[in-house]
Amino acid sequence: MKLRNLLLLNLIIFFQSAFSQEGIAVYTDYLTDNYYLIHPSMAGAANCAKLRVTGRQQWFGQQDAPSLQTMSFNTSLDEDGKSGMGIIAFNDKNGYHSQTGGKLSYAHHLLFSRSKADLNMLSFGLSAAFVQSRLDETAFTVFDPQVYGGITQKDSYFNLDVGASYHYMDFFTHVTVKNFIANRRELYLEGVESDNLRKYLWSLGANFGDDESISVEPSFMFQITEYTGEKSIDLNAKVYKAMEFGKLWGGLSYRRSFDGAQYTEGEGVVNDQKLQWITPFVGVNFKQFMVGYSYNQVMGNVKFDNAGYHQITIGMNLFCKEKAFDCNCPAVSN
Repeated sequence: MKLRNLLLLNLIIFFQSAFSQEGIAVYTDYLTDNYYLIHPSMAGAANCAKLRVTGRQQWFGQQDAPSLQTMSFNTSLDEDGKSGMGIIAFNDKNGYHSQTGGKLSYAHHLLFSRSKADLNMLSFGLSAAFVQSRLDETAFTVFDPQVYGGITQKDSYFNLDVGASYHYMDFFTHVTVKNFIANRRELYLEGVESDNLRKYLWSLGANFGDDESISVEPSFMFQITEYTGEKSIDLNAKVYKAMEFGKLWGGLSYRRSFDGAQYTEGEGVVNDQKLQWITPFVGVNFKQFMVGYSYNQVMGNVKFDNAGYHQITIGMNLFCKEKAFDCNCPAVSN
């Protein structure tokens, strides 16, 4: 690949790191029993309180490679499950950029079920987020008039996530708007960074099979970034196997962007490439504990490194009530 294309790729990586610091990035960790991490309406939706901790590392062996750690907890606030709350803390580092923050969530669940024989629940959720972003310029040796250099710039901002979920028996769907209000960090000159960080998420899926033996859960998640118009879709397939000690589960996810970029290779040959990655994931629920692992592999000719992204999720289910509904609905009835 020509030098100018490498420089262009590095610029793209830089601006993605600068403009994508909108809180917790949307990866595929929701597939490891962690829907609350991206959908506030799932706070307290299950019959157990859920504690989840995730660690994500990209490009092993690369200095200052992106990494993300999250910790979340959500629980029902009353016996009848009509209200729930949750809290999230996270730390995200991407080269010279980093951010830490937290979210506090409240969800209300409307139960239309006639009895325990069916699940019919509509949920609404709201998360208030506080994020501090940092730009470390202490290592900069070539200064630009627009870059301070020699200091670490910091700025904090507040935002909201709003969403709704609907569960009917073995079917589920979620809609969430992340970063609902306009807010801009003051790390860059005015006009360099937009105050519109809104992102729209829509998930839909269903579980088929026997909860006591094997069940299959196909699903998808569609997301749109409002300011840039970027769109992508996740196509997912997850399989559960009931065991005496709990459950084994695993599956495959494929993410594809609808938007691409052109690059030249060889003697002026122009190619087009869209973001694509494939994610195998596995996990186990052992009594009240769970462990999950996922691996993202980026596909295409233009990429920073051949290494993939590793993520581990560990968790515990607490204060579990009797299984509320007779359905194949792992996110709601454990």
